Amino acid sequence: MAKVSIYLNFMGNAEEAFNYYKSIFKTEFSAQIARLGDMPQQPGAPEFSETDKKKVMHVALPIVGGTEIMGTDMLESMGHKLIIGNNTTISLNLDSRAEADRLYNALSQGGDAKQCVVPHDEFWGYWGVCLDRFGIRWMFNVMNQPQK
Repeated sequence: MAKVSIYLNFMGNAEEAFNYYKSIFKTEFSAQIARLGDMPQQPGAPEFSETDKKKVMHVALPIVGGTEIMGTDMLESMGHKLIIGNNTTISLNLDSRAEADRLYNALSQGGDAKQCVVPHDEFWGYWGVCLDRFGIRWMFNVMNQPQK
């Protein structure tokens, strides 16, 4: 079933921030924290340093009313710089690739093409992101279905 989450970017302190939010909302992470070192090495991609491997790739925490906040660490070593405007994203967890493509195509029209990634296959599912013409970041996810 489709749902909306709020995705937050941090400059190396995502785990600290999410542990703080966890104490405030008195909830538990939806799943174990995924670290960059847990991710399969992508062909042609540079290897992460030992420090970067410990950074948060993905964390999720239910807060109130069925809303979940998710987060990741941005990496200086990859040229990432956190600024107000790239630290918050509306994450759409969708039921189909067709819906992800439809929404991406509509929301990316007139947006900043340099800050858009067309939905494509990743190891966890089908993913893309765009910055719309109003400066709002949108993420599109269709998770892989578990193998039976």
